[in-house]
Amino acid sequence: MTMTNPWAGEVEVTLDGVAHRAKLTLGALAELEAGLGEASLMDLVERFEAGRFSSRDVLALLVAGLRGGGWQGCAQDLRCVEVAGGPVAAAQIAATLLARAFGPVGGG
Repeated sequence: MTMTNPWAGEVEVTLDGVAHRAKLTLGALAELEAGLGEASLMDLVERFEAGRFSSRDVLALLVAGLRGGGWQGCAQDLRCVEVAGGPVAAAQIAATLLARAFGPVGGG
């Protein structure tokens, strides 16, 4: 089991039964912004807050967070694994990553 630190913005993501640490570092956020083509990351945050996010958004956030946590995979790798809790849990993890990156310290 991977120990995560919510005060450092970390979230646990379990892929095929293996726990991984995810965190939206500055580099991961820049990669995410470029990949989504957003005018700003706040547009993405607003979509999540309004419940208007897509599965593409969730996938991009998970990849960025996992890469920020040291994972060496890519989006294609996530298409072939089981995320513990399924799509609903994946969306919750993505929302938690955003909340911890842009919210108050320890938020989410």
